[in-house]
Amino acid sequence: MTMSNTGGRRKPPTIHDVAREAGVSRGTVSRVLNGGHYVSPTAAEAVNAAIRRTGYVVNRHARSLITGRSDSIGFLLTEPQEKLFEDPNFNVLLRGCTQALAAHDIPLLLMVAGTEDERRRITRYITAGHVDGVLLVSSHSGNPVAQELREAGIPLVQCGKPMAPGSKVSYVAADDRDGARDMVRHLLSLGRRRIGVVTGPLDTPGGVDRLAGYKEVLGEAGVEIEERLIVSGDYSRAGGEAGTERLLAQAPDMDAVFVASDLMAQGALAALRRAGRRVPEDVSVGGFDDSAAATEAVPALTTIRQPYDRISNEMVRVLLAQIGGEDPAAVILPTELVRREST
Repeated sequence: MTMSNTGGRRKPPTIHDVAREAGVSRGTVSRVLNGGHYVSPTAAEAVNAAIRRTGYVVNRHARSLITGRSDSIGFLLTEPQEKLFEDPNFNVLLRGCTQALAAHDIPLLLMVAGTEDERRRITRYITAGHVDGVLLVSSHSGNPVAQELREAGIPLVQCGKPMAPGSKVSYVAADDRDGARDMVRHLLSLGRRRIGVVTGPLDTPGGVDRLAGYKEVLGEAGVEIEERLIVSGDYSRAGGEAGTERLLAQAPDMDAVFVASDLMAQGALAALRRAGRRVPEDVSVGGFDDSAAATEAVPALTTIRQPYDRISNEMVRVLLAQIGGEDPAAVILPTELVRREST
């Protein structure tokens, strides 16, 4: 490590120091730092060992001028800011994506676009080249951000299936429909027959698929699908509470309710308690996600587990592959029924 001429302070090591330590040219070090193309395994090992010994840290700004890349990824949440703090699923995804990118020494930038003005501003920022790709979370139908970014040539991976038919956007999703089917089968196995549902937003793929799974299983079991037992929700606790109140008014004989998120299911439990209904004796309650809201609920929620760690890792893997030149890809991951005290 070199010394300055004033005060004996140490200067940060440079690429020249790494080259000298490794016994290779500066060009070889540069090629290793930019992907290792046309570098022998022996030379690459020597350079990486020299980087560790010298403590060299890549100057990302300088490298971006050469490569045309920002060396950062955007995590774009197209929801109001308060949803980031209210819904535990967003924080789990954010943490998982941050950790997956840290393994590649790539920082993650959080961006929230809950309004039309925010969406336009953030889209301009992204298309100006400030990030190399985007992990898009919670895109409702009618929200043009995915298509705008794709048309601008921005590598993009969406969490959840795209709503637009024939979309070429990469995505990673849990199998929402199959998860809902498992939950409704479980409720039927308990002898419940008047099963209500508080859906997710029906302009999101999860909302549509979870409702479809509910209807499919009831149809297969020969149980009449009654519109009075179906109300819409918005994935919030208040939405689950209000939806359950509507169900109780429309279908007082309801003996089970499938709530399309754990946070909404917490609201459902509050509404049932207020109405004097015991859970699970009078009404069984099933959620979806297996988030912290499920274990914090009283009673603890039977729910459908989404594999958030795998979803995060796959989103990062697919996006980095796309940045590297691979074609868009789709990944659907299985869910799992988790039984607890609410059923």
